[in-house]
Amino acid sequence: MLFKNAINRIRNQTVLNGDGTQVPVNMSQLVQYLGIAPGELNLGGKNALNEVVTYTCIKILSETMGKLPCKIYQDSGGIKKATEHYLYPLLKLRPNPFMSASDFWKCVETLRNIYGNSYVWIDFIQSGQYAGLIQGLYPLDPTKMEIWIDDEGLISSKDTIWYIYTDNAGVRHKLQSYDLLHFKSLTTDGIVGISPIQVLQGAINTSGSAVEFLKNSIQNGMQTAGIINYTGDLSPEAEGVFRNKFEQMANGLKNANRVSLLPYGYTFQPLALKLTDAQFLENTKYSAQQISAAFGIKLHQLNELVKSSYSSTSEANREFYSDTMMAILTMYEQESTYKLFTTAEIKQGYYTKFNADVMLRGDTKSRIEAYTTAVQNGIKTPNECRALEEDPPLDGGDQLIVNGNYIPLTMVGKQYNKGGDSNE
Repeated sequence: MLFKNAINRIRNQTVLNGDGTQVPVNMSQLVQYLGIAPGELNLGGKNALNEVVTYTCIKILSETMGKLPCKIYQDSGGIKKATEHYLYPLLKLRPNPFMSASDFWKCVETLRNIYGNSYVWIDFIQSGQYAGLIQGLYPLDPTKMEIWIDDEGLISSKDTIWYIYTDNAGVRHKLQSYDLLHFKSLTTDGIVGISPIQVLQGAINTSGSAVEFLKNSIQNGMQTAGIINYTGDLSPEAEGVFRNKFEQMANGLKNANRVSLLPYGYTFQPLALKLTDAQFLENTKYSAQQISAAFGIKLHQLNELVKSSYSSTSEANREFYSDTMMAILTMYEQESTYKLFTTAEIKQGYYTKFNADVMLRGDTKSRIEAYTTAVQNGIKTPNECRALEEDPPLDGGDQLIVNGNYIPLTMVGKQYNKGGDSNE
């Protein structure tokens, strides 16, 4: 009940309005509770989403996870969908009453890419005839999780991993590894993931500073900073008054490209630092390439289409699956299979798998050609290919088809032997 109790507390909280009246907290705090709401201009932790390249990379990864349906299969005398398993609708449709499967996986993947770790509490039924079965999966706030390794066996058996979670009320909950799913980013010990945001902090700050610099420059009317020379002495108070008046006259969008007037005896010497001199665009592009490479995002996915073509983009999509998403999906599948199924179910061949065909289907012409090759070579039945296109099955479509001219490899050359054994 950790996740649900936290939501109830958020719903029941009130805050003081400007006039002193109490108003209920809105549901945006639920998103903040999940750790995915951008805060102030601070590019650490979840606030790294304020930087556009980082936001785009995490958005691509999380939405890719969200659009891949997670299904249960059983490998027992042939692989088949285990639609009869009670967890099938939970994983594919709605892991908990508050989230669809798409929103759930997007949230989990977003947290993993921000903090390096994402945790999902497994809500087991505690009593009754269905005790021990799973009734919900709930993401937890990674910033409130501590991991302890009992390498001396002080609490229970040696080398047990304990997860200590502190909820919004300050209550600490002791969880064992089988109580939750733990999805990690790059890890050096296999226990705790490394936060990509911390590793990329320099590049993210550089990119964010570039955007802030450009914004301030535009707001100031792209006016050049400079030095005002005066042939005489001014008191500090007079300097401050003149500086404020000059900045009000020269800065801002309404004063862009206008002539500024100086009193007699004053001269203005600009400090000319052009964007081209500072290699502004080159440095910004380099920071974006560093961030996208660390997240495994291809440049064309960031609308960097220089020297790209349709064929190269299609190949880049396949590389995105094989180089980036395959490792992520394998991590999710192995952790889910091990934690969500009993030992007996695992021995019976049950496992989870994300359907990556959504990423690799391509255009209609390519899909039909692939189906034709698969059917003609006895790899898939016509009805299996029709199911991939969400077409109804047809009579006789469940039989494998193969070219009648094909013969076993061991029989090659025997048709030329007229006198008996070909080895004679």
